[in-house]
Amino acid sequence: MDDSKTPLLGLSPDELKDVAKSLGMPAFSGGQMAKWLYTRHVSSIDDMTDISKQNRERLKEKYVIGCMQPADCQRSVDGTVKYLFPTAGGKFVETVYIPENDRATLCVSSQVGCKMNCLFCQTGKQGFEGNLTVADILNQVYSLPERDRLTNIVFMGQGEPMDNLDNVLRATEALTAPWGYAWSPKRITVSSVGVRRKLKRFIEESECHLAISLHSPLHEQRAMLMPAEKAMPIEEIVEMLRGYDFSHQRRLSFEYIVFGGLNDSKAHAREIVRLLKGLECRINLIRFHQIPGVDLHGADEGRMVALRDYLTGHGVFTTIRASRGQDIYAACGLLSTARKEAGGA
Repeated sequence: MDDSKTPLLGLSPDELKDVAKSLGMPAFSGGQMAKWLYTRHVSSIDDMTDISKQNRERLKEKYVIGCMQPADCQRSVDGTVKYLFPTAGGKFVETVYIPENDRATLCVSSQVGCKMNCLFCQTGKQGFEGNLTVADILNQVYSLPERDRLTNIVFMGQGEPMDNLDNVLRATEALTAPWGYAWSPKRITVSSVGVRRKLKRFIEESECHLAISLHSPLHEQRAMLMPAEKAMPIEEIVEMLRGYDFSHQRRLSFEYIVFGGLNDSKAHAREIVRLLKGLECRINLIRFHQIPGVDLHGADEGRMVALRDYLTGHGVFTTIRASRGQDIYAACGLLSTARKEAGGA
């Protein structure tokens, strides 16, 4: 993609109308462009055949669609597919397609790398290399070979979505607006370690589901696992969340990677119950996948089940998330393009 030109992908009909008018095209061309983008998924401005050739040439001088095909893909034995998408500025991000029975979930990225540096996450080891543009985020859906099979999208790939909130909100608007993909917001979940000010804005400006990375209910231990806890304590995040209504269709969940001998005890379970008491939410327990140079280990199945049963029995609905794509490093916490960024295969 020519980075000197502006992507059309992610622009609303009103913004596309402004593009048309700025080029001396009829204003109604904005609506035509929106249909070509979000209904017909064209890959080239030349494909917009109800716009005159002269006007298409004008468009091509300053604009591109903003779509780029995956540079690589890896397929897991369980059916999971990990795609490597190029982004603006010559970077790359990983995106994971997860089919399961009548569901198909896409795990999308919002940044190249991540600033949060969570101990257990391979993306954090990569460091932060930049925010994805709106077009970069949407392209993970737009150029996905399995796009038409998708039922759900989770912003749980590389990066902290709240750290790129403007572009995440614009992307989710395109996914849910009548002029865009017209998805229900309930088909989209956005995750966060708990960036308080941005979280408030997200809750108030979006109707998508919210997932908070918990991983420990204890301040010092969570700070060891997640440096963001020092500035954004989970106690304060939960207290802020109590000010919003999650009792209807919008879902609040907490992600909890279970580390053997570290955060899987009954004492931890009791603290989780205390922390979340009275809050309408659920917990997803996640198996830990070993990453190089980190002395953490996954809990055995018995501890996972015991933790789930205790929490559910004490009023916090809890599930154990199935682990997918581990053999291709597509499972939770394993995404990284550091090798690719460094020029490796």
